[in-house]
Parts: sequence; C-alpha cells; structure tokens
Amino acid sequence: MSDAGIVTPGVSTRLPYGRHCVGEDDIAAVVAVLRGDFLTTGPIVAAFESALAEVVNAPDAVVCSSGTAALHLAAMSVGLGPGDAAVVPAVTFLATANAVRLTGAEVLFADVDPDTGLMGADHMAAAIGNAGGRRVRAVFPVHFAGQPAPMDEIVALARAHDIVIVEDACHAFGSTWETRDGGEARIGQAEHGGLAAFSFHPVKTVAMGEGGALTGQDRALLERARGLRNHGMTRDSEAFTEHALAFDAGGAVNPWHYEMTVPGLNYRASDIHCALGLSQLGKLERFSDRRRRLVAAYDAQIATLAPLARPLARREGCVPAWHIYVALIDFAAVGTSRRRVMDALRAGGIGTQVHYIPVHRQPYYRRRYGEQSLPGAMAYFERCLSLPLFPAMEDGDVDRVVHALGQALGR
Repeated sequence: MSDAGIVTPGVSTRLPYGRHCVGEDDIAAVVAVLRGDFLTTGPIVAAFESALAEVVNAPDAVVCSSGTAALHLAAMSVGLGPGDAAVVPAVTFLATANAVRLTGAEVLFADVDPDTGLMGADHMAAAIGNAGGRRVRAVFPVHFAGQPAPMDEIVALARAHDIVIVEDACHAFGSTWETRDGGEARIGQAEHGGLAAFSFHPVKTVAMGEGGALTGQDRALLERARGLRNHGMTRDSEAFTEHALAFDAGGAVNPWHYEMTVPGLNYRASDIHCALGLSQLGKLERFSDRRRRLVAAYDAQIATLAPLARPLARREGCVPAWHIYVALIDFAAVGTSRRRVMDALRAGGIGTQVHYIPVHRQPYYRRRYGEQSLPGAMAYFERCLSLPLFPAMEDGDVDRVVHALGQALGR
C-alpha cells in the first residue's frame, strides 16, 4: 500500500500525518553499501530477508521493490488467473484489489465493520456468496491501521472453501494476535499456509525508502515469488530444459545461460534499500512501542470529544503495531464537513489524511462490477480522519492535535 501526506503549495505542514525516522546509523548503513561492491541485488538483500524471516517467525522471506509488488507477486504465486476470483475488503488501498486484477482474476469486494474498518468472516462469506459461479481461489484480509483482522474465523472459513489466504499486512509489521488456543501469532508468520505481504514505505513502522516483502511457511510459494520478482528467470542448471543451449559438448554448464520458465517482472529490491531496512529492523520494537504510547495518549484525549469523535473500535487479544491513528468523527452532528476540519487543522500546521476511499467506489471498479451496496465500508469512510502518528512525535504533539481538532469541531 502506498500512502502520501497532504501537500499544499505554499503551506508548510509542520506536523504531517506520517514521517520516516532515519538516524545516523541508518545513514551509515546505506553509505557502507554505496562504498561497497554491490548496489542492486547483493549480500545485504539476503541478510535482510534472513533477519525479516526471524522477526516474523517464518522460515523464509522474499524482499521486493514495494508493498504493491509484494501483493502482485503473492497473487501470481498462488496461481490466480482468468476465471478465478478473490475476496478483498473494500476498505484498503488500491493495490490490494489491483494485484488481483493484474493476474486477470476478478475482485469480490467484501464489506467491513464500520467501527474497525476490518473485514470479518461474515463479510467474507457474503462476498463468496456473490461469486456468481466464478471460482473463488483466494482471500486478501487487510490488517487495517495495524490492527489484525479476525484471522481465526477467516482461516476457518477459507479452509472450508479451499481458499488460499494472502494477508495484506502492509499496515501491520510488528503486530501480534492471540490465537484460539491461547498462543501468540505474529503477523507474517502465516501458519495458515498462504502468504503475508508487507510494505516498508517511509511512513510505515520500518522504512526502506520503497520496499516490500512476502513471508510465510510455504517455501515453494516463496521460491515461486522469488523467481517472479526477477523476470521469471532461473540460472539453476538442474531446472534447465534447453539442454543444447545450456550445456557444452562435455556436459558443463554454459556460464551465460539462463532460462525463463514463466513471465515475471523486475520487482527486485536493491542492497541500498535493504541496508536501510536491515538497520531499521533493529528499531522495530522501539518504534512500535512509541506508536502504542502515542495511540494510548490519543485515545485518552479523544475521549474528551465524545460522542462527536472517537477512536477506531479495538479488537480483543491483539497487540497492534499501529501504522495510522484514525478518529471516527460524526461530521453531520457537528454541522461541518471533513474538508473544513482538514483545512482548519492544516492552517494550524497539522497534516491529516483519509484512509481510504472504499475501493469499490473507484471508477474502474464501478464500471466493471456496477453499483455495490457495502454499507459498513461507507459508514466507516464517511467518518474517518487519520491524525499524525510517527515515533518522533512529542507527547505534547498529541495534546496540540486534539486541541486543534476540538476547536475545529466547535468544542
């Protein structure tokens, strides 16, 4: 998923809704690569993949150029194609649905809980019921804002329908949830056998500049993704089928030979990006803890604006590594509009954003699938406003934001 802060010509947004936190150690890690022998795919890519897999408790990871690339690689790796369909919640960034369509498969948009923005098993079941004879092959649950979707219920339903799971975890690196048996699962562990996709965009908890990754338990799926990120090309001599081209008269491998087994893409990440990501991985817990403390402060302050404004509802048994802080605001009850509130906050040097316009309302998808009634998604969208959240914020920044929001709401 990509995110962008609001930028208005001539206006300095002193407190953006999100900001990367890069230190001198991060800079030194990147400079070391620039002074080394590899800029593109070198040893730091492998080191980052190994460290990432360890963090999420998975056996392997495949790093790529963006969260969008990760989602597309996942969709291709699980075999989506024409004639297939995949369930995607309507409240997400464009990339989740587009990854499905880029394989030729169709999107079945699911509704969400209006107070969390999360798709539940009931929403997923309703979307499956709208398949219209299409083969439902996958579901893409989104861990929105950093809060995990109800995975136990989603996994059970997916298994009942023989559906593969691709978690859109682009908001949730570092989040955990409690399983039904009382254990703790890390987002990205993907014990369900599918894949999890991450983003390391600058406003995410860990930044690579641009970057993404896939993790999971199925090494075959991850190896498929690893090949697809590099044009579908292999240099593994055991996989060669064009023997006359691949081997010389004595049976030795021709060192220049490569083969393309399936069409792929250039979704590689560079050593430069992975150096930054590897350095930032060591700060995951610190960044996540700081975000949680800021969210707790927001929750306490936003409570003073009830019932006009309140936080997203919380799911029990989760420890989110919060990506964004969403306030749900009853603009109609206040007698104002979201635009006026955003303008007022911007005038005070406070950046905000809207995450997201429900994807089923985008022109492309409206033309393709017609009008769809997803009342939970629309009820969420009509009230949502993302407030500044990033680790470098001071405690007083939360007071400042909520005070300005209260003034904009007439409180």
